[in-house]
Amino acid sequence: MIRLTELRLPLAHPEDALHAAILQRLGIAGAALESVQVVRRGYDARNPRAIMLVYTLDLAVRDEAALLRRHAGDPRIAPAPDTRYRFVARAPEGAPRPIVIGTGPCGFMAALVLAQMGFRPIILERGKPVRERTKDTWALWRRGVLTPESNVQFGEGGAGTFSDGKLYSGIKDPRHYGRKLLQEFVKAGAPEEILYVSKPHIGTFRLVTMVESIRAEIEALGGEYRFGSKVVDLLIAPDAAGERRLRGVVLEDGETLRAEHVVLAIGHSARDSFAMLRERGVFLEAKPFSIGVRIEHPQGLIDRARFGPNAGNPLLGAADYKLVHHGSSGRSVYSFCMCPGGRVVAATSEPGRVVTNGMSQYSRAEFNANAGLVVGIDPADYPGDVLAGVAFQRRWESLAFEAGGGDYRAPGQMVGDVLAGRASTTLGDVVPSYRPGVTPTDLARCLPDFVLAAIREALPAFDRQIPGFARPDAVMTGVETRTSSPIRIRRGPDLQSVNTPGLFPAGEGAGYAGGILSAGVDGIRVAEALALAATGQPVPRELSRGTETPVSYG
Repeated sequence: MIRLTELRLPLAHPEDALHAAILQRLGIAGAALESVQVVRRGYDARNPRAIMLVYTLDLAVRDEAALLRRHAGDPRIAPAPDTRYRFVARAPEGAPRPIVIGTGPCGFMAALVLAQMGFRPIILERGKPVRERTKDTWALWRRGVLTPESNVQFGEGGAGTFSDGKLYSGIKDPRHYGRKLLQEFVKAGAPEEILYVSKPHIGTFRLVTMVESIRAEIEALGGEYRFGSKVVDLLIAPDAAGERRLRGVVLEDGETLRAEHVVLAIGHSARDSFAMLRERGVFLEAKPFSIGVRIEHPQGLIDRARFGPNAGNPLLGAADYKLVHHGSSGRSVYSFCMCPGGRVVAATSEPGRVVTNGMSQYSRAEFNANAGLVVGIDPADYPGDVLAGVAFQRRWESLAFEAGGGDYRAPGQMVGDVLAGRASTTLGDVVPSYRPGVTPTDLARCLPDFVLAAIREALPAFDRQIPGFARPDAVMTGVETRTSSPIRIRRGPDLQSVNTPGLFPAGEGAGYAGGILSAGVDGIRVAEALALAATGQPVPRELSRGTETPVSYG
């Protein structure tokens, strides 16, 4: 196979133009082209009046070697890479069962790959199965009733279930784990287009069905799911050399489960678990994260700004954006988890606190676009012990609860009032989508001064990039605090905790991922490391490379 990249065609090209363009680029006759597979289809919208589709293609051609020699100087024509996934190990007969804690993208991908290798994992989830969890989540949105163990953060599918379902990331992926994840998602019911569109997404409703399908496959392969099984302690005992080692976990009901290998995929909101890990002496460290607001505009405004006269073209869909401003104070403001045609959702997991997040369905057909507008902070902004970042988040979430009225309504303010430094007493034409509702107020009541100052400076700069971004009645809803984990569970080159062998910290909660794709990829990587450890094999450098640096998305 030959991979052809950067093949550009107009947005409205006829169907047969792709075939003709391939022949022209390669300089071959039609009979020499045997098959065409679209690997990626993106677009270049830098000129909204002349948007171009950009293709990456895998091609079967006659006399491939001769064609490659003829185009040896063209980097856009090369042998196609082998992206097939290969398992690193198989479970030996009678191998002890590993435990996976958490059923978000990281946890269920780790469990799936372990099950496919024959390890029959036990999967522990503090929350409920995804459909029961959905009912509890809607109870908060519709009636202001919070279930602390079953909400946007906790339950089968993880926080990504109630999101835009984005499946792209800026991570490096030389082992093609992302391809493995996308193929498993398609197998589980995701649309096949996620394998080739440049910015694939699924949407909440499809994620629910997909998560159930993956659970069914894991169980068919011998895995065991246990819902309502919150881990409250770790069993740690010395090994033969006198070094501390993980020996199992303790559940909230008092049951003890013995295990030599445990994947810890608890997500970025498992604050009680962070405290337990600290008490057990697992090496934790504070890390940077971001806080801010959700900002909403009419989706049509974003479509017209990005696509001009091509707004509404079905190949383009609802437009997104990615913005960043490096402020005079040295703080960066950036858009985070942008949700085209979606809504702002209540994402708290603790009573008496308000947290926002964004969500879209697969259609992205709702009226508003929303995104986090967040400001980077680091441990110097919240001095204290390793969990000071958690206390920092909780402080602003509690103040947001009070500013919203004390009933899980969120505090909101129009952009014009934010820029003028005055409270909002009413809202304009942009109707906020957050439920149970939005209370007009002054976001200075629930955000640090430096965060609002940085956002005020960034808004005019963003307005120059997207005309109308700073329109006076755009709505900012507070607070967005769960952009990433406030702690990192440090792991070594073998992907185990640096001071608690047998424990494999993974995903967003451990500080090594940000978003569905990167979390799932980290789950696959950790599953492989666990399988190698369980079968007495070393972890190769290419598996551990890059795991010390967490990633983010936005």
